[in-house]
Amino acid sequence: MGSVRAGEDGAVPYGRPLRVALDGDGTMIAKARQLAAGFLARMQADHGLHVSQRALDLTQLVVSELVTNARKYAPGPTLLDLRITGATVEVAVWDSDPVLPVARAADAGRVGQHGLEIVMAVAQSLEVHREPVGKRITARIALADDPGALTGRPPQ
Repeated sequence: MGSVRAGEDGAVPYGRPLRVALDGDGTMIAKARQLAAGFLARMQADHGLHVSQRALDLTQLVVSELVTNARKYAPGPTLLDLRITGATVEVAVWDSDPVLPVARAADAGRVGQHGLEIVMAVAQSLEVHREPVGKRITARIALADDPGALTGRPPQ
């Protein structure tokens, strides 16, 4: 039996994470949403993990917002990482732009540029880290509407 490594927060990951490089064309945002939905479906099928419809929808929204920002502001490729850790799905997006995003003050007249604010509103946590090249933004979303109701087989 192999060992399972706990994450920084001590939670044990389920299954195998998904890591994919996305190219810079206009279809990458839709592709990223589809990959996220497929990843969560596999976690349900392979591990019996409950993923609420709300969690699926929010994960796709967060993926869409983070990948859109990476495509808009960073030259070059984007990396998308998805993993289940404890009672959350972790969405991490890396891009080559070293400038860290900053949430803007609320402005009802502003059109667009609300992506980071949306992610902050729906995620349980959000971390932004500068990397040796670029940055990584990681959001965690609860898998269940009631996180105490999470079920599934523990990783082996």
